[in-house]
Amino acid sequence: MTAAVPICTIVPPYVLDHLAEAGHEPAVHSLALDAAHRAARLDPPPSVAVSVPGLDRVVYDAGHGQRLPGRSVRTEGRAASSDSSVNHAYDGLGATFALYADVFGRHSIDDRNLRLDATVHYGRNYDNAFWNGNQMVFGDGDNVVFGDFTACIDVIGHELTHGVTQFTAGLEYQDQPGALNESVSDVFGSLVKQYALHQDAADADWLIGAGLLAPGVQGVALRSMKAPGTAYDDPRLGKDPQPAHMRDYVHTSQDYGGVHVNSGIPNHAFYLLATALGGSAWERAGRIWYDALTGRTLPADADFTAFARATVAVAKARYPDDRSVVDTVTASWAQVGISPG
Repeated sequence: MTAAVPICTIVPPYVLDHLAEAGHEPAVHSLALDAAHRAARLDPPPSVAVSVPGLDRVVYDAGHGQRLPGRSVRTEGRAASSDSSVNHAYDGLGATFALYADVFGRHSIDDRNLRLDATVHYGRNYDNAFWNGNQMVFGDGDNVVFGDFTACIDVIGHELTHGVTQFTAGLEYQDQPGALNESVSDVFGSLVKQYALHQDAADADWLIGAGLLAPGVQGVALRSMKAPGTAYDDPRLGKDPQPAHMRDYVHTSQDYGGVHVNSGIPNHAFYLLATALGGSAWERAGRIWYDALTGRTLPADADFTAFARATVAVAKARYPDDRSVVDTVTASWAQVGISPG
């Protein structure tokens, strides 16, 4: 039996904690739901092969309840719904599938044609979205601090990438391996958005969750890969605590050892690499990260240095005639305080 996978939420618990301490009731409710999800972690199911390989999506509606998956409201190939959340989820699942299929030749999240399921309208004013080892689940937000979680394509790409990690490297969700797990999801969440928008690395915003914060919140997103620690600074949310360099690494027992905080360090390394190489970030930088994640040589307890070494090894193997790529990978890690050795 495969080990149970964690409930991977897009909004870090320290953000909801800050809101809850200020008396924001939706955050209190969301934290309670997230705790219940973690207590009831599910073993990941075996891959479900569809009868015809290719994109296969089902979107469900929880009707503001908490029973999953809910009522089926849109299946593959069906016309758009009158519900924008349903359509956003459907499109985001498709955009994520497209990046992995078109760029990396991957057959859905598990590489075995897993059907992509998502549930919208989960709970009431639920301030989060998550992957539970089986499917995507989206809250509507409270419309005071957070808006609809289906509206951000990179959030969908981020959460589904937790599934890719689950079926490949299986990075442990604790300390540096957990921060890598979160960072990989940010990387490919951003690439899903860039691929859908046909953006080069220089044109991308490198934000995770841009547009998710409600009007009046002092911030632009949940995280910034370009400038970790600058995504928000708001009396209700607090200040973005992400470091961009190992000298500022946050040692904490909270959030599985700071998996959402310290992910800023490898996030920034990827941003530096992608922008230094130029062009479309998914072509070389993304390929290196993908090969490192899926190459079956990365241990589940890999720390930042182990992952950096894996990316250098991949760069050498994939670009043997272009030493500049290897040098750029090494330099990008060095700029965040990590030496691949």
